[in-house]
Amino acid sequence: MVLVGLLLLLTLLAGARLLWGQWKLRNLHLPPLVPGFLHLLQPNLPIYLLGLTQRLGPIYRLRLGLQDVVVLNSKRTIEEALVRKWVDFAGRPQIPSYKLASQHCPDISLGDYSLFWKAHKKLTRSALLLGVRSSMEPWVEQLTQEFCERMRAQAGAPVTIQKEFSVLTCSIICYLTFGDKEDTLVHALHDCVQDLMKTWEHWSIQILDMVPFLRVRRQSPGPQGPGREGGGGEKGSFPAATRSCSLPQFFPSPGLRRLKQAIENRDHLVEKQLRRHKESMVAGQWRDMLDYMLQEAGRQRVEEGQGQLLEGHVHMSVVDLFIGGTETTANTLSWAVVYLLHHPEIQWRLQEELDRELGPRAAGSRVPYKDRARLPLLNATIAEVLRLRPVVPLALPHRATRPSSIFGYDIPEGTVVIPNLQGAHLDETVWEQPHEFRPDRFLAPGAHPSALAFGCGARVCLGEPLARLELFVVLVQLLQAFTLLPPEGALPSLQPHPHSGINLKVQPFQVRLQPRGGRGEGPGPR
Repeated sequence: MVLVGLLLLLTLLAGARLLWGQWKLRNLHLPPLVPGFLHLLQPNLPIYLLGLTQRLGPIYRLRLGLQDVVVLNSKRTIEEALVRKWVDFAGRPQIPSYKLASQHCPDISLGDYSLFWKAHKKLTRSALLLGVRSSMEPWVEQLTQEFCERMRAQAGAPVTIQKEFSVLTCSIICYLTFGDKEDTLVHALHDCVQDLMKTWEHWSIQILDMVPFLRVRRQSPGPQGPGREGGGGEKGSFPAATRSCSLPQFFPSPGLRRLKQAIENRDHLVEKQLRRHKESMVAGQWRDMLDYMLQEAGRQRVEEGQGQLLEGHVHMSVVDLFIGGTETTANTLSWAVVYLLHHPEIQWRLQEELDRELGPRAAGSRVPYKDRARLPLLNATIAEVLRLRPVVPLALPHRATRPSSIFGYDIPEGTVVIPNLQGAHLDETVWEQPHEFRPDRFLAPGAHPSALAFGCGARVCLGEPLARLELFVVLVQLLQAFTLLPPEGALPSLQPHPHSGINLKVQPFQVRLQPRGGRGEGPGPR
């Protein structure tokens, strides 16, 4: 009886909250509202959201749980919000899982917009573009060559290449960030990222994020941890007393304990590397991105005298690099393989292009990334894969930092806005035969607008330059060394996993990597 009474009370409170929210918005011109509140359960959510535009237009509202969100489904609406009015929509919703994931210090991807966020982003971008610029491409090429040598040892046998790509991209981030490609560390970090992402997408965590009245909090017993912005009062790195945070406490959550454990494991691995680097680095020199960020953090002054970046920010930059830079790129590489298995004529043309530019397959033959225009079909193929299967199809949710408007509709302050990047890439008013894999559409200069695979505006993906470099280098070496063949003619599915979560996941598949014996040996046109 007590449980029934509690459920009834919570239902009444939820209804009252919805009515109060609707009453406050009664005088605004809001986007049309989609009936229902179980939209998150729909398979292939980006495509489902795109389908709603046929009767509602490219911008509308829907309820995810008890929260109204605004969905943008076209390039024009997304660019109006995130580029032309970026200041209005640069915020992030402060939901429980975001706060738990960045409990020590605000995270770049998940953190709300602020002066500290701007300085934090600048530090990480500088580490990517300045700290390891001269060594980034050689490292990616070296690690990719080692990857191809491992694949050659399995030549002809079916390979689960998604996992191999995942380990490769993790090893690249590990080497760039820590200067270390030791297998034990790479696999520990790889398993940590996998566990964290899987746990984060558990239904119990999603419920906590969507249902506000489940968020009963308790007061953290320790002092305020680093990164809590305001007045420059940040202290130190991650003292033990700051490890507690306010957590939902009302209903038991089967995923919450696992998420906390995954985050603790993540932080333990990163802190170990922080200690190792602090003990061995030389002032004024940097061996990797972590050395660079540790030395530059103290020099990065936040505007308006609000303090400076500290070790906690460096810690979360490392977390962002691993969470945002492994599975996303590995998924895109896997999608490229899937599409080339379905389109052997494109694979043959790509290998013909490589052979023409590189000549006979001599050791060390390469096309530098700065000369990538020499391989126009490869660039077009990468662009087409990113269009059809963008890295994060619904991006990460934005939040209106002040009252604004999009396409004439009022957007109140605090509104959550979801850019449907995949939906925008499949807009029939912009793209001819948008669901078809046609790399040639990108070969005519100016024939098509640029895609939004990495987002746009102030929140554009920080790792885009590295991701594009990896995609180019890995596909060049892979297609130069191997012909991609399906095992026993069994083509993989072109449909993503129906409930993919943040990333657009490939359904499990295998591929046979047949070594190319000489110049021009490819699958041949179909």
